[in-house]
Amino acid sequence: MTDDIQHSQALALFEHAHRHQMRREYADAIILYKRSIALFPTAKAYTFLGWTYSLLHRYEEAIAACKEAITVDPTYGNPYNDIGAYLIELGQPEEAIPWLQNAITAPRYDSPQYAHFNLGRVHEALGKYEAALTCYNQALQIDPMYLSAAAIKYRLLGKMN
Repeated sequence: MTDDIQHSQALALFEHAHRHQMRREYADAIILYKRSIALFPTAKAYTFLGWTYSLLHRYEEAIAACKEAITVDPTYGNPYNDIGAYLIELGQPEEAIPWLQNAITAPRYDSPQYAHFNLGRVHEALGKYEAALTCYNQALQIDPMYLSAAAIKYRLLGKMN
């Protein structure tokens, strides 16, 4: 099978997996993401596989899938941010910092506001409120309509007063 055909089939499987994921049919999504990866591994498919694992609170597997994504394409920012978010969920905020910083500087990351937001969560958890506020402001500078960042920023401001 040529690479173009494999890529097309892998993309179709990825899209099918994503539909299952959005319907909360996680077992089916995992199977289809893995089939997509077997045909034509992409950083996006590994990242979405990781996201699906995270929705099941299987964070170690989610992190492993994201590390595979980085192996496939180290310029893709999403898996760096996702690893940082999963480490936060595992109660390891300090370990999340380098992953989130890599997400912020990744050449191919369309949503760096999420990494800034997550880095703010880390700083806030560590009691570094000014640094957290800076991160939330950076997230809002990138996306002024990022309502979660606005809400947590104002909650933090209230806490600081």
